[in-house]
Amino acid sequence: LPDEAFLRGDAPMTKEEVRIMTLVKARLHSDAHVLDIGAGTGSLSIEAALSAPQGNVFAVEREAAALEILEKNKARFGCENLSILSGAAPEALTALPEGERFDAVLIGGSGGRLADILDAADARLVPGGRIVVNAVTPETTAGALDYFRNNPRFIYQAVCVQATRLR
Repeated sequence: LPDEAFLRGDAPMTKEEVRIMTLVKARLHSDAHVLDIGAGTGSLSIEAALSAPQGNVFAVEREAAALEILEKNKARFGCENLSILSGAAPEALTALPEGERFDAVLIGGSGGRLADILDAADARLVPGGRIVVNAVTPETTAGALDYFRNNPRFIYQAVCVQATRLR
């Protein structure tokens, strides 16, 4: 979906080019269970919900303004398979249904708690599931790389994306 399709306000939004890359790396199937942490406007959550119509998507967001826009975007796209959790991760993940496991965990915001969030995400990941971290800052990139390097059970890759739009 183009960026213009989403309501945004002042909430952070994953741009179209990054959403495309994220969804490709997540390798969602039609009945995928997806967790989106730091969902912002919900652009990734909505794209995931539309990509997995028989699945479930849980969006976690802590900012009140973003939650309001996320709710509006959910209604705008009719994503009945999208559930919104208010709160900061990893604590907000305790509100997930007991036993809920995920094929993909998308992390767009960590509030400086990336390692704790990755631990919580890993605990909810199905065997062979994927974690996709979108890092805007060098600190988040370094934190993600350190985490995966120090946990040899993960096979990981890093992709640096720059999108330039010209008209």
